[in-house]
Amino acid sequence: MLKGKKFVLGITGSIAAYKAAYLIRALIKKGAEVQVVITPAGKEFITPITLSALTSKPVISEFFSQRDGTWHSHVDLGLWADAMIIAPATASTIGKMANGIADNMLITTYLSMKAPVFVAPAMDLDMFAHPATQKNLETLRSYGNHIIEPGEGELASHLVGKGRMEEPDNIVRVLEEYFSKKEDLAKKKIIITAGPTYEKIDPVRFIGNYSSGKMGYALAEECASRGANVILISGPVQMKCMHPNIHRINVESAEEMYSTAIKEFPDADAGILCAAVADFTPQTVASEKIKREKDDLILQLKPTHDIAAALGLIKTQAQKLVGFALETNDEESHAQDKLKRKNLDFIVLNSLRDTGAGFQHDTNKITIIDGKGSTSYPLKSKKEVAVDIIDRLCKELF
Repeated sequence: MLKGKKFVLGITGSIAAYKAAYLIRALIKKGAEVQVVITPAGKEFITPITLSALTSKPVISEFFSQRDGTWHSHVDLGLWADAMIIAPATASTIGKMANGIADNMLITTYLSMKAPVFVAPAMDLDMFAHPATQKNLETLRSYGNHIIEPGEGELASHLVGKGRMEEPDNIVRVLEEYFSKKEDLAKKKIIITAGPTYEKIDPVRFIGNYSSGKMGYALAEECASRGANVILISGPVQMKCMHPNIHRINVESAEEMYSTAIKEFPDADAGILCAAVADFTPQTVASEKIKREKDDLILQLKPTHDIAAALGLIKTQAQKLVGFALETNDEESHAQDKLKRKNLDFIVLNSLRDTGAGFQHDTNKITIIDGKGSTSYPLKSKKEVAVDIIDRLCKELF
């Protein structure tokens, strides 16, 4: 899976820098290209000559290589790479990455990187356990970076604990697993609903909700990155699609989302219903702005079409349908009921009682429920949550 892949390997000032040589060798044996970017402190632990000999490429460390105007473009590196690996990643570098402190070539390359970034921390156990380091790692996760957890064992301080950089062969396995997923949804059509719906009251007012669309868009990007043809039916949000495999259809109301979903689902392989669709819409919509003429205003509401139930009725045995349940009480029982009533293959439950989950957040905490039971996941970035959900969908499809 790594043949022909291009990797930027960031090396920082840690005694674990010697492992970078083994990592380079393992990647090149798999047929990959490796370009090393090393911090000034990193050169104190392993020499650029060694790294250049292994990669057959000059090692990049400084912004400028000469005083004749020759410089290294971090932007070009960000466009060239299929992935960036920072191994070892010290507490200092992790802090700079989390806070955008671009004071060396490695950090500017990271900030310019268009490809996924994998971070392999290496430090003493107390540094790794410190709240500042853990907060910075959580920030990096929320940005969508992949953290390769360090191992436990004897450290350079001769203390024993968690902080050892993961072994090169295991890092390679993480990369192979990541890239093996890149085509597992090839030739599949996936429809995804995302964001809120707006139900008009008059030309300037509507009934809506707080959905940002972040979860649905993360799911769309994950499916597209794995080869799927994604039809993203989006309510009004500020999000943008990045992957060319995503065809976005903008809608506003629950009725528009319903009619688009009914049209697109019959030849789809799966549907993921992540949108926060209004359950009710005004019986009538005023043609002019409603004026404040009295203290009370009564709106007559009627139910909207139930998109999940409608697709569940027409779903074939070959198709898979995934629903979402955002609950505030009796969460699991409500989700179980929705799963059965709407003929879903599984449902993703999140609760507004969980800190950091639900609308507007960059993180989410979910439980996946099917007819056999439930699996709960810890709080993660929505990009990581999307990976968990699509991994589960792939098990249903294949």
